[in-house]
Amino acid sequence: MSQQVRGVIARSKGAPVEIATITIPDPGPGEVVVAVSTCGVCHTDLTYRDGGINDEYPFLLGHEAAGIVESVGADVDSVAVGDFVVLNWRAVCGQCRACKRGRPQYCFDTFNATQKMTLEDGTELSPALGIGAFADKTLVHAGQCTKVDPSADPAVVGLLGCGVMAGMGAAMNTGNVGRGDSVAVIGCGGVGDAAIMGSRLAGAGTIIAIDRDPRKLEWATELGATHTINAAEVDDVVEAVQELTGGFGADVVVDAVGRPETWKQAFYARDLAGTVVLVGVPTPDMTLEMPLIDFFSRGGALKSSWYGDCLPERDFPMLVDLYQQGRLPLEKFVTERIALDEVEQAFESMHRGEVLRSVVVL
Repeated sequence: MSQQVRGVIARSKGAPVEIATITIPDPGPGEVVVAVSTCGVCHTDLTYRDGGINDEYPFLLGHEAAGIVESVGADVDSVAVGDFVVLNWRAVCGQCRACKRGRPQYCFDTFNATQKMTLEDGTELSPALGIGAFADKTLVHAGQCTKVDPSADPAVVGLLGCGVMAGMGAAMNTGNVGRGDSVAVIGCGGVGDAAIMGSRLAGAGTIIAIDRDPRKLEWATELGATHTINAAEVDDVVEAVQELTGGFGADVVVDAVGRPETWKQAFYARDLAGTVVLVGVPTPDMTLEMPLIDFFSRGGALKSSWYGDCLPERDFPMLVDLYQQGRLPLEKFVTERIALDEVEQAFESMHRGEVLRSVVVL
């Protein structure tokens, strides 16, 4: 039997979010209903609200979530009722050309639930990233549930569901940061700071945090940056990075902003044959114009990182274990814990740069 719960929806472009009654169907084949414990407020949710993803309103927002499996549909054997899970938006298919080539982190056919959650009048909802977890409960595909240590704080480990994993993976998986490498990270919000934390975990020797906000640079230092550059106070960010890396530039530069000007800074701030990783999300109207000879003459690798090139079933349990052992300070990302009806205020705090993450506790 279907059930009704509270959920935070965006009805139209730019309109304030609101709490509505959501109808959750019983799980069908391959589907799972999860009782949501916590859900982080990610910039992607704000982008959905403001029409930056698509116009398939109304949206059921929220996706950085952890919770308890409440019920499962037919043919589900990967999770069971009572399991503590972190939700993800990469439920790999195992059959596409990427999966068959042994690269499931690039799966081209990831799964979401087949059935739709709806409003009381039957209007179908579009769940953010196929999850929709600013709600008491949500319906997802079983592959979107990754079992982790049930003793972990859900407000902390749920953040692996998007931003923290995207940043850590950008450094560790996409950028392949290694011991002794020099790394520069442009943009020190949640994703950028996660890239800094991942670089530290990977053993980088020099980790340079770049931002215009002194408060964000302080957070970056707490999470592992060895040097900081306030972009509002230097004439040339590229030269500032080179000065901190023996005049050469960094081995890996992560652009966690996603603008043409920051990507150019990343390109020129890397060492010869260095790596640029774009993890900040550009808008569709942004373009880039550069001399082609510069691409040829500098060599190296120019990469985009989608969800940190992660594989949830491999990466989430490992990172949760490191957090539980005190070796990964994930708790530093939780700036505040809020109620479900405070999501709109959390968006405003995010805009003002006052938080790394607000986390809804249900």
